[in-house]
This record gives sequence, structure tokens and C-alpha cells, in this order.
Amino acid sequence: MSDIIVGLYEDWLWLDERIESTSNEIELVSKGEANCQRLMSVPGIGPIISTAMVAAIGTGEAFDRGRDFGAWLGLVPRQYSTGGKPILGRISKRGSKYLRTLFVQAAHIILMRPHNWHKFSFGSWLEQAAQRMHKNKLAVALANKLARIAWSVLTNGKAFDENRIEVTAI
Repeated sequence: MSDIIVGLYEDWLWLDERIESTSNEIELVSKGEANCQRLMSVPGIGPIISTAMVAAIGTGEAFDRGRDFGAWLGLVPRQYSTGGKPILGRISKRGSKYLRTLFVQAAHIILMRPHNWHKFSFGSWLEQAAQRMHKNKLAVALANKLARIAWSVLTNGKAFDENRIEVTAI
């Protein structure tokens, strides 16, 4: 039994090393790519999300506007209409599951630090939304907002909120 446990521990150590080396490779790629550098100026977006986004959509020219990108990610609610009244449902979950998951995780990280919200240009929106929404619904709404901002940063070629106070990204 002890041999099995030692073997599993060695496997665990090997996986830790593999994860570390892959993370270092991703960071090197993100530092060498100008689009990734601009994307990392968005709060919550770090090397992993920036490289995944650039790999998935390039410069974002495939989308006419940020809402189209959010819809492609599946971060917009489904709409049902009855009698001329639109009813918003759950998020559609269409498109890139990996990118959608990364954006939602980034949103959760931002939501865990409410003392930093005032540092962002969308901080007042976030504070108001936090009072009226459940935390998971708020995370998806923030993920959609981050995705739209990231698309804008890619297509315009300018960093986000250059005058903001720096906050650590994931």
C-alpha cells in the first residue's frame, strides 16, 4: 500500500511540474503578443484568458460588435416573446465553453474583491448591480461585460482604461 501511495505522490509532483511549465509557456507567449498585452489591461484578464481569446478569435474582426461576441460565447440570455413582451431566460451556453468558463471565473475573482470595484470604470455599474442581482447572475453579467470590453480592446487596438489603478489579474 505504501508503494502505491508513494507512486501516486510522485505522479502528483510530476503533474505539478507539468502545470508549472505549461503556465510558463503561456506567460511567455502572452508577453510576446501585443494583442495579449492589451487584453491583460482589462481587469480579471491574465495570460491564460488573453492567449485563449487571441487563439479563438484573432483580432475579433469576425464580430460586428461586442454583443455578437458575447452571444457567441453564450453569455447572453435566451429571449422568449409572447404577446409582444420579451422574457429573458437563462444564458444560451452556445459557443466556446472554454472561453465562457474563463470569463465567468474572471468575473467571480473580481466579485470576491468589492474593495477594488471603485478602481474600475464600470465600478459604479457593478456596485448597483450587486444590490439587485444574485451573485451567480451578477458573475455572468460581469463576464459578458468583460467579454465585450475585451472584444473592444482587440478591435480598437487600445488598452483598456489606461488611467486606472492597477489591479492584479488572473
